Amino acid sequence: MKAAVFEQFRGPVEVRSVPDPSPSADAVVIAVRACGLCRSDWHGWMGHDSDVQLPHVPGHELAGEIVAAGKHVQNYQVGARVTVPFCCGCGRCRQCQQGQQHICDSYTQPGFTQWGAFAEFVEIRHADVNLVSLPEQMDFVTAAGLGCRFATAFRAVVFQGRATAGDWMAVHGCGGVGLSAVMIGRALGLQVIAVDVQDERLQLARECGAVQTLNALATAEIPAAVHDLSRGGVQLSLDALGSRATCRNSILSLAKRGRHVQVGLMLGDESDPPVPMSAVIGRELELLGSHGMQAHEYPRMLRMISAGMLQPDQLISARVSLEQGASLLMQMSQFPGRGVTVIDLHR
Repeated sequence: MKAAVFEQFRGPVEVRSVPDPSPSADAVVIAVRACGLCRSDWHGWMGHDSDVQLPHVPGHELAGEIVAAGKHVQNYQVGARVTVPFCCGCGRCRQCQQGQQHICDSYTQPGFTQWGAFAEFVEIRHADVNLVSLPEQMDFVTAAGLGCRFATAFRAVVFQGRATAGDWMAVHGCGGVGLSAVMIGRALGLQVIAVDVQDERLQLARECGAVQTLNALATAEIPAAVHDLSRGGVQLSLDALGSRATCRNSILSLAKRGRHVQVGLMLGDESDPPVPMSAVIGRELELLGSHGMQAHEYPRMLRMISAGMLQPDQLISARVSLEQGASLLMQMSQFPGRGVTVIDLHR
């Protein structure tokens, strides 16, 4: 099969021929039809993730068709159209038994713990626990954008953020996760303030339903501006980027007893940010993490998409070939594009 491979961190990502995977007893092999290009893939290429072992194939936002199934797989057959959460459970540990497969004690993660979906085929272990059947009307490119960014934003807003219609929400960083959060928040009746450094992305945030936008480069103090726009601070705030500045701004944007949800990964030079703990204590704020979404929670999101309440396809700004995706991966520190870029294996 063809796959995009790198043999050293921060080194060339080259499309070459590698052996096809074969399924373990509890696994399936998926013919990848589309795979999202995500900043998490860039972190893996940079060497920020200890799970990545060289040589490596990135890619974790995938959708496709099952072409082979192991003998222990019961719920899925060859030909099924599927996607998969970016963090997969084992089905046996305490977390999985409690329905929290996305924080499994023995998780597998395509593109990180194993070779990923910047390839024609990928193996997914523990298939019965982790696969998600796709609605017939959903195309593979749209489905590929769900596995990390959209599903992650959905859990962050709905489950961790406990969004309530009429509340104010601030979203710091309008990449794929942030724009998804804006769209989801608006669909749930939230008043959304979007923050970014690029006017083009802020325009897209308005198209997704943000009622106010702030350019962080043109605004002296983001928390003060958010407090002014929301008349006292927001009830929910997401750091959808993952930097020391956006984490601080998100926390300080909150009204009393508000909830900060950290979604953006904080790795490399941005790891271990200082937390304004005096504000956390004095305002009785909640600080929450959010890490993907388990497969069994997908149906609620898929129903909203099928009903037209959510339109994740509007976030897709570019469809590229595998070769183009390999090249773009190395440029993601520059935050290219205004939405979500998806590798279309049919190109």
